Amino acid sequence: MKPWAVGLGPPPPLPLPLPLLLLLLGAALVRGPPPPRRYTPDWQSLDSRPLPDWFDKAKFGVFVHWGVFAVPAWGSEWFWWHWKGEGLPQYEQFMSENYPPGFSYADFGPQFTARFFHPDTWADLFQAAGARYVVLTTKHHEGFTNWPSSVSWNWNSNDVGPHRDLVGELGRALRKRNIRYGLYHSLLEWFHPLYLLDKKNNFKTQFFVRAKTMPELYDLVNRYEPDLIWSDGEWECPDTYWNSTEFLSWLYNDSPVKDHVVVNDRWGQNCSCHHGGYYNCQDKYKPESLPDHKWEMCTSIDKVSWGYRRNMVMSDVASECEIISELVQTVSLGGNYLLNIGPTKDGLIVPIFQERLLSIGKWLSINGEAIYASKPWRVQLEKNTTSGVDVFSIPFCYLQITMLGIQKDLKWSTEPEGLLIYLPQLSLFTLPVEFGWTIKLTGVE
Repeated sequence: MKPWAVGLGPPPPLPLPLPLLLLLLGAALVRGPPPPRRYTPDWQSLDSRPLPDWFDKAKFGVFVHWGVFAVPAWGSEWFWWHWKGEGLPQYEQFMSENYPPGFSYADFGPQFTARFFHPDTWADLFQAAGARYVVLTTKHHEGFTNWPSSVSWNWNSNDVGPHRDLVGELGRALRKRNIRYGLYHSLLEWFHPLYLLDKKNNFKTQFFVRAKTMPELYDLVNRYEPDLIWSDGEWECPDTYWNSTEFLSWLYNDSPVKDHVVVNDRWGQNCSCHHGGYYNCQDKYKPESLPDHKWEMCTSIDKVSWGYRRNMVMSDVASECEIISELVQTVSLGGNYLLNIGPTKDGLIVPIFQERLLSIGKWLSINGEAIYASKPWRVQLEKNTTSGVDVFSIPFCYLQITMLGIQKDLKWSTEPEGLLIYLPQLSLFTLPVEFGWTIKLTGVE
């Protein structure tokens, strides 16, 4: 008698014939995972793409404005426009007092030498600053490209000045340190003949876009595979002139960085704060409440200029306290903080900029736990002061309170007004940082 005939369980399943089994396995392999989503060249589709999570986790980045404008190094990186586009008297006077008659902006090009540019030194500084990503200007509105662009003949860093691929060199140094690499690119060029022709035609033609802007963007992506594209120079034209949606659909669908690349929102008139990846909205943007979309505040250590200026004075330089306060406020409202420095024409980062970056790195080495990969708390503190903070009453079961950088737990008690925390009685010399102390609450519900 078979064992399953006396109530010892069902008979074992019969094995499938080998040909049938192979057929079923083959069908499963052919079916495979579903194809990746394709994004169409329209904002409804492009805006639905999830933002790669590395960007929100990064929180702090360094912006680098570098170009031929670092040669006159006076006024701002908009030197050429203020001088020839607007004809401002102070710029004309500056040129007449410092350069011979007939000196053109193109004559500044050979003086942009980058002689002391050592990409590993820069990358070490950015790493010590705690930056998780770095954004370099590949081309500002002056049109000079910091890489050997084939569509910027004799106005690029390989043909003129440094005779080096500045974009590529910095990228290799950053990636050795696992720092994400972003590329700033200006869509427009103030004085390019094809752009001026399109402008004369009320942007009904696209000679400049097809010959210059789009070839540059595709080249940058394919050549350097950036983690971020920081677009700018969009404000005079609609996105349809720039062919922005066509480029972004290729970027998201077929480019070598399609799975992790991040972009901002400057892709045409009325795009800022409405379309793109994360939002910049405007320079030095500071929302008053928690936005419902990922955003970034870009600002500069030199409060007056993004590019290096020889006439910068200490009152123009943001203090360590101001920078850290802005960083904390930005992150508390769900934003990223992108802090700019302007190197010299020789490729040096001046000591005051180095000092500010290193001070941020020191602060983050103690308090980074409260910054990197953090999320906005359900109550945001919209006011940052050095003299005190508001206290909110919160329900809790077991609560442990510590100050980052101090080993011992802090004492606390509940009061009618809320939670009272007793700070340690330490001298300024023994505090972990001079200001911006971080209080960590564990066990909060």
